Amino acid sequence: MKRMLLGVLLIAVLAAGAGFYVMRDTIALSLFRRAAQEGLVADVISELPDGLTAAFCGTGSPLPDRTRAGPCTAVIAGGKLFVFDAGDGATETLARMGLPVARIDAVFLTHFHSDHIDGLGGLAVQRWATSAATAPIPLYGGEGVERIANGLREAYALDTGHRIAHHGAAVVPPGGEGYTAHRFTIAEGEDTALVYEADGVRITAIRVDHGPVRPVFGYRVDYAGRSLVISGDTKASEALARAAQGADLLIHEALDPELVGIMEANARALNQAGVAQIFHDIPDYHTSPEEAATLASEAHVGALALTHVIPPLPITILEGPFLGDARQLYDGPLWIMRDGDLVILPASGGIERRNTLR
Repeated sequence: MKRMLLGVLLIAVLAAGAGFYVMRDTIALSLFRRAAQEGLVADVISELPDGLTAAFCGTGSPLPDRTRAGPCTAVIAGGKLFVFDAGDGATETLARMGLPVARIDAVFLTHFHSDHIDGLGGLAVQRWATSAATAPIPLYGGEGVERIANGLREAYALDTGHRIAHHGAAVVPPGGEGYTAHRFTIAEGEDTALVYEADGVRITAIRVDHGPVRPVFGYRVDYAGRSLVISGDTKASEALARAAQGADLLIHEALDPELVGIMEANARALNQAGVAQIFHDIPDYHTSPEEAATLASEAHVGALALTHVIPPLPITILEGPFLGDARQLYDGPLWIMRDGDLVILPASGGIERRNTLR
């Protein structure tokens, strides 16, 4: 609303006549100075109540979507900022939401598909440069997470050297860049493992099914009597349903098979056999909105937030076909999430959804 009012004011001034028209550069610079100042001090975390908050910093998928960044969910708990996956555009979306990447305490990966990790490089650089970090970001994941951390360090090695030479060690301290891998496993025969516990925050990894991709995890976060579960990419999973029992919020991926089937048919009609095969295959290891709603109902969760939206929904009237019968299968709050959304779970109780980008 504030941006809209400023825009209306500028238009009104410019439309008032030639005398005001010559002032447009002065007005534009004044607006820029104000926006730049607000951007540097924006910190939504300090405004949140004690409890859990889920911040949707990327609700898209590998498919191009101008309104959604790649997969990214941030969780604020006890003033700490945790990021779960970092797809393309996630860093920019976090900044636009007023969630300073300088405050990131750790990053957790659900799996190593490219759309879930291709924003990690930029995220680490921005955190290092904006906080004068002296230690890398802890990066939690399954077997292979060391390769991700080491590969990113090597990929950015030349950039790291250039930035230190240009800005100096006081601004970008050597050794503060990149990630430090924290590998974990879930014991054979078990569905879950506690992978992080500090200052009242507990993060539990959940074994889910995104085969043939392995390892793959969802996560449950508990703090101050509130809880949320992040599915990661998965087929409908009994292990996830058990781990989500009684959670205040279930954040679940969603793919609509009918809409994806239309994309497959179009690709075949255009003789794009490879693309058509991909559209044919992907429903095998994702969850439909109806399946997610059924799981939410069985787990008695407080609310269901659908993310990793496949395919893109360029017009809102597609949300009905996308959901199908999901609202009939789950009677709690059910939302198709958008970039910039917050779902706030105060320690005192209740739930609130709002968007930081509108």
